Amino acid sequence: MPDTQRPLAVTLQVVSIVLFTFIGYLNIGIPLAVLPGYVHSNLGFGAVIAGLVISVQYLATLLSRPYAGRIIDNLGCKLAVMYGLAGCGLSGVFMLLSAWLHDLPGLSLASLLVGRLVLGSAESLVGSGAIGWGIGRVGAQNTAKVISWNGIASYGALAIGAPLGAMLVDHLGLWSMGVSIILLALVGLLLAWPKLAAPIVIGERLPFIHVLGKVFPHGCGLALGSIGFGTIATFITLYYASQQWSNGVLCLSLFGASFIGARLLFGNLINRLGGFRVAIACLSVETLGLLLLWQAPDAHWALAGAALSGFGFSLVFPALGVEAVNLVPASSRGAAVGAYSLFIDLSLGITGPLAGAIAAGFGFASIFLFAAIAACCGLALSLYLYRQAPRQRQARPAP
Repeated sequence: MPDTQRPLAVTLQVVSIVLFTFIGYLNIGIPLAVLPGYVHSNLGFGAVIAGLVISVQYLATLLSRPYAGRIIDNLGCKLAVMYGLAGCGLSGVFMLLSAWLHDLPGLSLASLLVGRLVLGSAESLVGSGAIGWGIGRVGAQNTAKVISWNGIASYGALAIGAPLGAMLVDHLGLWSMGVSIILLALVGLLLAWPKLAAPIVIGERLPFIHVLGKVFPHGCGLALGSIGFGTIATFITLYYASQQWSNGVLCLSLFGASFIGARLLFGNLINRLGGFRVAIACLSVETLGLLLLWQAPDAHWALAGAALSGFGFSLVFPALGVEAVNLVPASSRGAAVGAYSLFIDLSLGITGPLAGAIAAGFGFASIFLFAAIAACCGLALSLYLYRQAPRQRQARPAP
């Protein structure tokens, strides 16, 4: 991309690509608020299993990241995104099967788990593929913009998908979510097919384990900051039910709206102030929001805590991600995005069962204190990395 290209043109091109992230994450968001309650109340399993149904998707994403990175770097980002969209559609088939087997709880749960595994693998292809596709089309100098808009697409889709899924199930039943996911995947494939692919970067491909080592500290900061999102996404509806409050799904939507608003308003701060400074500020705000959720005396304060948490978490991924991706050559960018994103998968995969166990022992409110402590640890790590940044810059590869 020429450096003289207008910022608006760059933004429009980025948005046209992260549209596929939006479609992929809409498929993830639609069952997000419904499945924990369905597994817990309808199928009769405990809070830990309800958390596992959500978290197994993130574990699948975690395990598939290296393979997704190889597809992106060797076969191209467009093909990776299309593979991912096809996987989303297949997960919808298993959702349909689970709905049909609702009278057989064990088989219904098994079908849900298989579908979540497929969806998790698809997520790694769509999310990382869209970032690489966007960077390849608009240039590495716009990395922060691509990652920020990709996050807006993903969390905006989650904010829309959660209440949409609840509405579909309330009016039509669980089967309607499966049909919706299949149709959305088909629409995404039809839109992606004619789009121009990004050129495959020629150069040495660093081993994934080497790339992982380079981005490891930044990924740990991301993982600690992501626990707050994982606890809200998985347990906010059950937390509201335990407090006898209504409209728990609204917390997910408000979290997503605050997340998007912060990225739209302050996304450019990463290039102006640097990734570490922005991450430090954001993790501080997220910690305050999670503490507010922990101590919320009523539903209104809980909404405020969710909004503050979403606002704080908004720029953690791109802020630390820009610093991480710049540590490797362009030919291994797909592996770097995949390795860095792996940490949010690991965080969300562990959070579900762990937070479920904490909730079972200490109540649902306690999981937000756990998440706040984790975010505070991420803040301390980001401060350390900021102090080490001059030495890291000297070790970066030449453009």
